[in-house]
Amino acid sequence: MSLIPTTILTGFLGAGKTTLLNRLLHENHGHRIAVIENEFGEENIDNEILVQETQEHIVEMSNGCVCCTVRGDLIAALGQLAQKRREGALQFDRVVIETTGLANPGPVAQTFFMDDEVATSYLLDGVITVIDASNAMHQLDRFEEAQRQAGFADRMLLSKTDRVGEDALSALEARLRRINPRAPLARADFGRVPIDHIFDIRGFNLNDKLDIDPGFLKNENTHHTCDEHCLHPHDHGNAHHAHDGHDAQHTDGISAFVFRSEKPFDPMKLEDFIGHLVQVYGPRMLRYKGILWMQGASRKVIFQGVHQTMGSDLGATWGEGETRSSKIVFIGQALPRDIFLEGLRQCLV
Repeated sequence: MSLIPTTILTGFLGAGKTTLLNRLLHENHGHRIAVIENEFGEENIDNEILVQETQEHIVEMSNGCVCCTVRGDLIAALGQLAQKRREGALQFDRVVIETTGLANPGPVAQTFFMDDEVATSYLLDGVITVIDASNAMHQLDRFEEAQRQAGFADRMLLSKTDRVGEDALSALEARLRRINPRAPLARADFGRVPIDHIFDIRGFNLNDKLDIDPGFLKNENTHHTCDEHCLHPHDHGNAHHAHDGHDAQHTDGISAFVFRSEKPFDPMKLEDFIGHLVQVYGPRMLRYKGILWMQGASRKVIFQGVHQTMGSDLGATWGEGETRSSKIVFIGQALPRDIFLEGLRQCLV
């Protein structure tokens, strides 16, 4: 049986995730969807399968977070869905995981690579982040969660754009592209968005293409660190927030940068250095993905990672006359850009 494509739907509180999800469940698009839904509540986790009027299958996890200790329960919920599908008790083609508005999607995505049962049943298709255009600037200034959700996205959908002017919208779009230059932006008022903007976007598939616009990689100010997994509302104490008092400057804790070279990598040096980076900075490395030219290799090497979890695969053969080069994009929180870039240069032949 083929792997079940899965979409993580995230976004800050009130962004419009549920509105989008309801449209996905009711529109006649031919997809049969199982949903893992997560909101704050008083009850313990409830993995009961609920058949709604839409005939879709909902798993409710009501303790309010699919990213911390609940990851084990997320694994259990995914396992239960896969088993019922194999047994014929449930019929669905894909899964959507709707996270709470205060979740970091990173650990959720890691689940698809760290657990063998999940990895053999599911294919993580992508992370969709819904962003409230009328409140996003304020949220990005004040909440690290909002920055992480934007930084982790494979596609960003702007909601409530009718509430802001075009100048303000353009400024927001420019800021989001600085935070995450690899994620396309689209508008999705009232959940209206083409289905191919949500499903089968292959955001987590290894491939030979990295669509990075160098023009979006200018402001790389970074600051503020926090725990890798827990982004519940809590007192940060003496934690330093880069955003305080900088509403006009919009210094974001999440930023992106790219390494490029037309020299090949020494495989052993690169493996050691990447391993060191992941060990030290992994909790702050939201996404990283690259196309590598390795010494003596006739094929491209494609790799990507989420926090401390990474994988690689052989890509296409270098074409005759094709310029051989390497390109790696890093999106993360307060990453020491110079250390990354200089270290990678030291790994070149």
